[in-house]
Amino acid sequence: MSKATYPPKLPASIKAAAAKLAKEDGVSLSQWIAAAMAEKVGAVETAADFFKRRAGKAKPTDLLWFLDRAPTLRPLMTTGSGRWAHGSGVRMAE
Repeated sequence: MSKATYPPKLPASIKAAAAKLAKEDGVSLSQWIAAAMAEKVGAVETAADFFKRRAGKAKPTDLLWFLDRAPTLRPLMTTGSGRWAHGSGVRMAE
């Protein structure tokens, strides 16, 4: 595995938090940051692959059938009592 050097410019608070976590894990800050970046890259790539597979060969125009049949309702809003209601106090443009 080849290695590249990239000195990240981090806010002091993020660096301090990462250093604390690295110390708790018993690894260097550099190792901890590399592992955190690898984890993030893996998560993003996994999500992208998931959505590509889920979409299949679908095109945005394929959704029009569903949108044409969706009910025309005002957006859900919370009422003063915390309950959900359609369009409580919100006027929609005509």
